Amino acid sequence: MNPINVMVVDDSAVVRKVVGEMLAAAPGIQLLHAVADPLLALERMKRQWPDVIVLDVEMPRMDGITFLKKIMAERPTPVVICSTLTEKGAETTMAAMAAGAVAVITKPKLGLKEFLSESAQELVAAVRAAAQVNTRRLTVRPASQLPLQPVAKLTADAILPPASETRALPQTTERVVAIGTSTGGTLALEEVLTALPRVTPGIVIVQHMPEKFTAAFADRLNKLCQVEVREARHNDRVLPGRALIAPGGKHMLLRRDGAQYCVDVIDGPLVNRHRPSVDVLFRSVAKHAGANALGIIMTGMGDDGAAGLLEMRKAGARTVAQDEESCVVYGMPKEAVKRGGVEKSVPLKGIDREILAQLTIR
Repeated sequence: MNPINVMVVDDSAVVRKVVGEMLAAAPGIQLLHAVADPLLALERMKRQWPDVIVLDVEMPRMDGITFLKKIMAERPTPVVICSTLTEKGAETTMAAMAAGAVAVITKPKLGLKEFLSESAQELVAAVRAAAQVNTRRLTVRPASQLPLQPVAKLTADAILPPASETRALPQTTERVVAIGTSTGGTLALEEVLTALPRVTPGIVIVQHMPEKFTAAFADRLNKLCQVEVREARHNDRVLPGRALIAPGGKHMLLRRDGAQYCVDVIDGPLVNRHRPSVDVLFRSVAKHAGANALGIIMTGMGDDGAAGLLEMRKAGARTVAQDEESCVVYGMPKEAVKRGGVEKSVPLKGIDREILAQLTIR
């Protein structure tokens, strides 16, 4: 296979050096250039266009958002945002995601070199995922040299036991929709949630995203949607007309409280190398909602959610996957289909109808 050609655009010399070294050290990845600003990047791109761009958002001469919109208009290209872990950085990054970026890697203001070296695996994984993006679905809206050690891939067993090990709860008429997504999910969720009317079943969502960024993401969606969208807090009620997004860096689980549903927001190890994990959410929904639930798995890299969706289906829930044609990355839905957890696949534009159909099920 041809190597993934990557360009790094960041005004920090430390970032360019460390990120450039760790990408160059990764098998199957080739560093084309590491430049200090978008104008230099545009000059280099005239000679050879990269497969993936790792981009800072706050830079001199031309900011990252302007640069991103320019290349998406000219030639849609997978972009991984490398942003500071601050509230301001989160807001700017949400603008970048809305402009077509597919993933975000965080960086601190202090201890930058050490942090980037420790995050080598996450960065390399993000670049590999970006390289598999279906560029037709990218739309614009108005290191070290040390070998990378794989992180142990835990299952949802690390957080809670399977549904078969717990007693079934009494019946309730409350309906729940559980959604899991990753790469490409920010724009996909925006399309689904903005299409929903104010009256919908309660929705719980895991979108793979770092801490701080989920709050900015939820706030942005809340301003665009008729339904209430917010970052979940421990003990939040799952209510009709409300969508709760799992906080970055925390797992979110559904639980029953009498005839009502609530969420637990907890710490815990990475599951499927993610926190929050879709499998953790889906398993909790299988245990506590069963046939009262709809599970939806959408665009994303990897297999997080595939096992949990199968558990939901076995518990009597309806299950839906976003179809391949409309996915930015057909990874998570593909794995769920392969394992038998998907009742049917539908285009992105049809997912809102599947959610509303839950209102008529009794």
